Amino acid sequence: MSVNLSKGQQISLSKSDGTALNAVRMGLGWQAAQRKGFLAKLAGPRDIDLDASALLFAGEQLADVAFFQHLTSDDGSVRHLGDNLTGGSGAGDDDEVILVDLGRVPAHIDQIVLTVNSFTGQTFAEVQNAFCRLVDENTGQELARYTLSGGGTHTAQIMAKLYRGTGGWQLKAIGEPAAGRTFQDLLPTIVGHL
Repeated sequence: MSVNLSKGQQISLSKSDGTALNAVRMGLGWQAAQRKGFLAKLAGPRDIDLDASALLFAGEQLADVAFFQHLTSDDGSVRHLGDNLTGGSGAGDDDEVILVDLGRVPAHIDQIVLTVNSFTGQTFAEVQNAFCRLVDENTGQELARYTLSGGGTHTAQIMAKLYRGTGGWQLKAIGEPAAGRTFQDLLPTIVGHL
C-alpha cells in the first residue's frame, strides 16, 4: 500500500514482514502546464526539462552524485536511467528514474538526497501533474508518493531524503521549494536538511 507523503513526513523502508528493502526506485513524472491565451493554446504546452538527481552524503559532505551527466555513482550503488527532456504524456508514468541498491551503498554514506530542478529554467507554475515516488524495485510496489502541487515561482525542489536510521533505511519527505537549474545550485539549501 502506497503512502501519500506530506512535507516532513517520515516512513520506514522495512517490508511488512520486518525485512529491509534492498533496492528502491525513485520515479519522477511531470507534464508541461497548458499555456493561457488563444495563441498559446494553439501552440500547445512548452517542453519542460525537469531533472532528477540523487546526492550521496557522508555527514554533511557531498561524496557522490547520480544525475543526467553522471549516470552512475562511483561505487555503482545509485544509477540514473537517463535524461527526459520534455516530460510525460500525463499517464502517470515515470519520466526519469533513479535506482538505489541500498545493500551496495557504502557504509560511510548516511543520506541520499533526492532533488528535482528545471534545467530549462521554467518555474513550477508551468508544470502540472508532477510527482516523485518511491517503489520497491523487486516487487514493483509503490511505497510512497510525493505530489508537487501548488506551482509557484521556484525552479527546483528538494524532494526527499533516504537516510540510515535505527533499524535500517528511512524516507523523509522534505518538499522544500528552491531556486536553481542544477543540483549544485541547491547545495546551500540542502545543507539545512542534513
